[in-house]
Amino acid sequence: MNDILEQIQKIGIIPVIAISDASKAIPLANALLEGGVPCAEITFRTAFGEESIRKISEQMPEILVCAGTVLTCEQAQRAKDAGAKFVVSPGLNPKVVRYCVGNNILIVPGCATPSDMEAAMEFGLSAVKFFPAEQAGGLNYIKAVSAPYPNLSFIPTGGINASNIGKYAAFGKVLACGGSWMVTKELIDAGNFTEITRLCREAVQIVKDARMAAREERPRFA
Repeated sequence: MNDILEQIQKIGIIPVIAISDASKAIPLANALLEGGVPCAEITFRTAFGEESIRKISEQMPEILVCAGTVLTCEQAQRAKDAGAKFVVSPGLNPKVVRYCVGNNILIVPGCATPSDMEAAMEFGLSAVKFFPAEQAGGLNYIKAVSAPYPNLSFIPTGGINASNIGKYAAFGKVLACGGSWMVTKELIDAGNFTEITRLCREAVQIVKDARMAAREERPRFA
């Protein structure tokens, strides 16, 4: 599991994808890879999420594919069986987190309060999703709330885009940023994978430049 967190940190971006046509899963994964983002969070918001995860995990193992919007234990198990490397949830459901921990499934639960974060740490987790990031207070909130929790890393998601991802990426306790602006439903449905690749490359460069300029120490999970 530490290896997965290391990979997430190295990539720095997690595209959040709601796919409505599983036949587009592989072309989409190729576009992400060409754009320098070998990662995909396929949400369970649509009926095609599980099939898309399975296709990518089987045909493109170099992609770090995970399942998003995991709300139940049953979904978590289905995600793992489909090949998801980890699961992400919008909130912290103790029952789901307990199931994942007990079944060796890496989970990154959504947390927006110190109580959520302490609950996550009680389960032995070292990374949480800060959601909804911009609406819940943004980077200033993360900086303030993270002070008492030096061993906790954050994946802010919600309202992240090309104009603000840099400021998040520069902060050392931000493991990666989740976002959907480079993988919108409109782009995927239109098969505009060239534009997805372009937007991914742009985001990768922003994150790289922000991290280099900040020179903040990053957590080690080994």
